[in-house]
Amino acid sequence: MKTMKVFKSLIVDSLNTITHGTKKYHLWMAFLTFGMLVGMYCYSIQLEEGLSATGMTDSVSWGLYISNFTFLVGVAAAAVMLVMPTYVLKDIDFKQAVLIGEGLAVAALIMCLAFVIADMGGPSVLWHMLPGIGVFNFPNSMLTWDVIALNGYLIINITIPLYILFRHYQNKEAKPRVYLPGALISVFWAIGIHLVTAFLYQGLQAKPFWNNALLGPRFLASAFAAGPALIILVLAIIRSHTTFKIPDKTIKKIALVVTVAAQINLIMLISELFKEFYAPTHHSESAYYLFFGLHGKDALMPWIWTAIPLNILATILLTFHKLRNNLKVLYFACFILFIAIWIEKGFGLIIPGFIPGSYGKIAEYTPTGIEIGVTLGIWAMGAFIFTILARTAINIETGVLRYKR
Repeated sequence: MKTMKVFKSLIVDSLNTITHGTKKYHLWMAFLTFGMLVGMYCYSIQLEEGLSATGMTDSVSWGLYISNFTFLVGVAAAAVMLVMPTYVLKDIDFKQAVLIGEGLAVAALIMCLAFVIADMGGPSVLWHMLPGIGVFNFPNSMLTWDVIALNGYLIINITIPLYILFRHYQNKEAKPRVYLPGALISVFWAIGIHLVTAFLYQGLQAKPFWNNALLGPRFLASAFAAGPALIILVLAIIRSHTTFKIPDKTIKKIALVVTVAAQINLIMLISELFKEFYAPTHHSESAYYLFFGLHGKDALMPWIWTAIPLNILATILLTFHKLRNNLKVLYFACFILFIAIWIEKGFGLIIPGFIPGSYGKIAEYTPTGIEIGVTLGIWAMGAFIFTILARTAINIETGVLRYKR
């Protein structure tokens, strides 16, 4: 009974916290709410007209939604780069950032699920994937494994921070024997969710562009570059707009993780380019279409030739110690690296896999306004959820929210 009373008090105090704030805070939340409303309006049109309202066709059946889904799985998995040093290695420099990273993982996972729902056409078809009701097809389907991995990782990233914050709310220390087993599981689970996502593409024999042994490792490298890069940018905003103290040492340690991952990602990219273009076969046509165009079709060329230079520039800036330690340069490098990997793992990976089609036909894909509206609405929802989680966590960690006995 006492625990329930404290939990109800936490909910009431949290609601009070997220509904009160400065003018900037309310403008930010109003902006995100407007974005979600636009997304809902676009989604209502998609529900009415079906997937014909999008730019996807029988030839290119995965587009902007699955591109964002793939990228966000990596962002969610990147939380492990803070969880492991904090909970397992006991590195106190990461302690201030770990709850922020896990909140970002929760928001990213909810966005992943929202993009899957949007891509399936609507929530009314989700019952097909429910065990016992639909055709779950376990363990043969890689999609089934992905559903289990994503939902399991979401539960882990909700329960561990919730327990720690609940204890801190009562002015008590969290017990390691309670949260440490879950933290250890999350380390392996985070790697698993991104590998399983990569296996979804690698398992499609008819799409040679994805039949690459480096796809899984490169997914992890890009995730551990883009995810912590986003965490650094979020921490920079939190430092400048709240009283939550995040030392420079914490940001610089996360930057080192980003640097190593970005270097590995770039090496793997060079290896893939060598394999595709040094001794090309007819299976290299997708890569040729992506980088140079094919038979006069070149819709993706501006995207990939924007991403590659940004990727190289960001990696160079991060590699030099003096540049990386300049926070303004670091924030700029993290921003362009985030954009570059978003393009690479989105339009640079998903769309070329369908081009040319099974019979050699080149059907280019361009997202419609409806798709862009739904996508922006889901990103706004993710930012809204993260803002709520981060604001509550920060107030508990700074002692503003405490249980009044």
